[in-house]
Amino acid sequence: MPQPVSTLFCDVGGVMLTNGWDRAARRLACDTYGLDHGEVDERHHLTFDAYEEGRLSLDEYLDRTVFYAPRSFGRDEFKAFMYARSQPLPEMLDYLRDVKARHGIRIVAVNNEGRELNLHRIRAFGLDCFIDAFVSSCFVHRRKPDAEIFRLALDIAQAAPETAAYIDDRPMFVEVASGLGIRSVVHTDAASTARALTAMGGFAGACVAPTSD
Repeated sequence: MPQPVSTLFCDVGGVMLTNGWDRAARRLACDTYGLDHGEVDERHHLTFDAYEEGRLSLDEYLDRTVFYAPRSFGRDEFKAFMYARSQPLPEMLDYLRDVKARHGIRIVAVNNEGRELNLHRIRAFGLDCFIDAFVSSCFVHRRKPDAEIFRLALDIAQAAPETAAYIDDRPMFVEVASGLGIRSVVHTDAASTARALTAMGGFAGACVAPTSD
């Protein structure tokens, strides 16, 4: 009989919120500000890992990817554009808040994100009202799919793998967590994720899955 889940690890982008600065957002930025998409994308891929791991500030990232040449727009305007790409995914946010309120389990974010974007998203969407800890790549200097970030999350939460579950929309990251003995779900929507968690053994009490229209 599986143990009920007492610690829930959860990705942020693609689960609770839209992705913060993904390919679609960068392409929209290039179209909006008249930037060369190919050059910006190449510079992004050469630089973004260091930003997500907390080894570059957002200003340093932008120096390398956007403001390496004179621009007709300002840095603050571009940052505001970046921040505005983040939007809530209400059904999953409501579900996680309900799980927290009804069962009191630990909820820990395990996500790849640069510091300034991460802090903006935590504050703008009140994530710290129901998430107990943020094992973010910019804080712990490890990023998924490195298994070490999951080991750190287990240590920080003081959780055994068999008492934890993990939610992520990326199958590779789910595979890595599963390899450590953490029961894991590939997230597509709130209703199916809730059903999967219930099938794993649920939480400390009955948890009703959200329904689809």
